[in-house]
Amino acid sequence: MAHSPHNHHMSLFKLRKSGGPRELELSMAGLKLGSRVLQLDGGDTELLTAMASVVGLSGHTCVVVQDAGDVEGVTKAAVRAGVLIEVEVANFTSLPYETETFDLVVIKDLLGQMRQNDRVLSVQQVNRVLRPGGRCLVIEPSTRGGLGALFSKRTLDPHYSVGGAEVTLKAEGFLGVRILADRDGTRFTEGMKLTERTGF
Repeated sequence: MAHSPHNHHMSLFKLRKSGGPRELELSMAGLKLGSRVLQLDGGDTELLTAMASVVGLSGHTCVVVQDAGDVEGVTKAAVRAGVLIEVEVANFTSLPYETETFDLVVIKDLLGQMRQNDRVLSVQQVNRVLRPGGRCLVIEPSTRGGLGALFSKRTLDPHYSVGGAEVTLKAEGFLGVRILADRDGTRFTEGMKLTERTGF
C-alpha cells in the first residue's frame, strides 16, 4: 500500500481557480478511494480530474465523449493532473460498458439539450451500467434562464424544464430521487439504482 488515502484528500484542496464549485460538486459526488465513476461528456475536465484524484489508482474513472475531437482535451487534462482517466468515444444512448460496472454516473449540463427520446435512452443506459445501489448525479443550471444561457449555442429541448432531471430519473425507475442542493445557480439531483429486482 504505497498510497495513503490522505494524499488523495490533500489533492482536493490544491485545486486552483474555482476550488469552491468543485468542492461542492465533489462533496455531492460522495466518492471515496476505490470508487468506480463514469462522467457523460468530457466538457468539464476539471471535475473529471478532481474525481479521478479522489478515487485514486485503486478506483476507476471513465468518461464517454460523443466527438473524437474531445479525446485530446480530456487526455491532456489527465496528464496535467497526474491521474488515470479512460476515454471512450460513443453515443450516450448506447454506453460501451458492462452492466453493473459503476458506483456513480455524473451527467453534467447535458440532459436539457438532448432530444426526449435520446434523453430517455441515455438515462436507461446509465441505469444499466450502475451497480445496484449505485447513484446517478445530475448537475445542471437551476433556472430556465441558466439552461437557456448554457445551451444558447445548442438548442434546448422545450419539453425539458427546470426540475426535469427529477422527472427523468423517476420515469426510468431510479429510487429516492431528490434534489441534493441548489446553490449558486446550480442544481444537483440524484437518484439511486434499485438494489434488487422485485418480482413485479
